[in-house]
Amino acid sequence: FLPSLPENKILVAQHPLLIVANQTATLVCNYKYNGTGKEFRASLHKGTDSSVEVCFISWNTTKISSNSNKEFNCEGDHDKDKVIFNLWNMNANQTDIYFCKIEVMYPPPYVYNEKSNGTVIHVKETPTQIQEPQSAIPLWILATVTGILAFYSMLITAVFINYWQKSKKNVYHQSDYMNMTPRHPPYQKNKGYPPYAPTRDYTAYRS
Repeated sequence: FLPSLPENKILVAQHPLLIVANQTATLVCNYKYNGTGKEFRASLHKGTDSSVEVCFISWNTTKISSNSNKEFNCEGDHDKDKVIFNLWNMNANQTDIYFCKIEVMYPPPYVYNEKSNGTVIHVKETPTQIQEPQSAIPLWILATVTGILAFYSMLITAVFINYWQKSKKNVYHQSDYMNMTPRHPPYQKNKGYPPYAPTRDYTAYRS
């Protein structure tokens, strides 16, 4: 995997691509070192020019310490011949190429690896879910009340239409029958004739 090296040299190998779908990435930096170093520092850098240090880890024979850039959630861990960087809560804006750097800090001479090919970390966009506001009243209660109101509305409408049709029929029948009761002429009301008596014709006695 890693070729043999002359003394006091460091060689680093990384996976070329990481696809991040759940905002979490684990980047492994495999390295080979042929020297007498006792204190090391490993760091993860972002960008083609490695201008942003994401986080780092340092260790010696007895102690390990780690630190992260405030813009990243990153933690380093050291194992035999490899350094593991765990990143979480990543977003799409952090998609970029990342490089591992291994340094021998003590004893001299100071040694570090030549720049590797790096690892492209592609962070997929997390789909945003729009949550509909929940009603304070359960849906089944709203549906039941709506159904009852609709039923009573139809019932009242039917009763009103039935009443209106009956009223219309009564008016129609009353207009078909005229009051045929005979009435006295207005000028005969006070002449003492019995009600409804025929008017006597006096012209027959004038001859």
